Amino acid sequence: QVQLVESGGGLVQAGGSLRLSCAASRTIFSLITMAWYRQAPGNQRELVADITAGGNTNYADSVKGRFTISRDNAKNMLYLQMNSLKPEDTAVYYCYGVVLGWGQGTQVTVSS
Repeated sequence: QVQLVESGGGLVQAGGSLRLSCAASRTIFSLITMAWYRQAPGNQRELVADITAGGNTNYADSVKGRFTISRDNAKNMLYLQMNSLKPEDTAVYYCYGVVLGWGQGTQVTVSS
């Protein structure tokens, strides 16, 4: 059973913005920390940002000040607003939650 579904990826020029969304199919979503990870070709999957059930956030240094993670517990939705995108942000982005597991990923490509 698919429990996390990402959307919102695409191709954007450097300096542009994208908003990723992740829909969770279980109400336990509202009780757990959720996170966005990304994986570029040839690289390990890395944490981009996470957010606790209460809304406390944490960001990788590489995205601080450019990306914003948020959640809507009433809708079981997780978001990642990405601004000032750089070519090095190109990767497959995954949402993740303990118990819920991993989504299928959404491709983000930033052209220079």
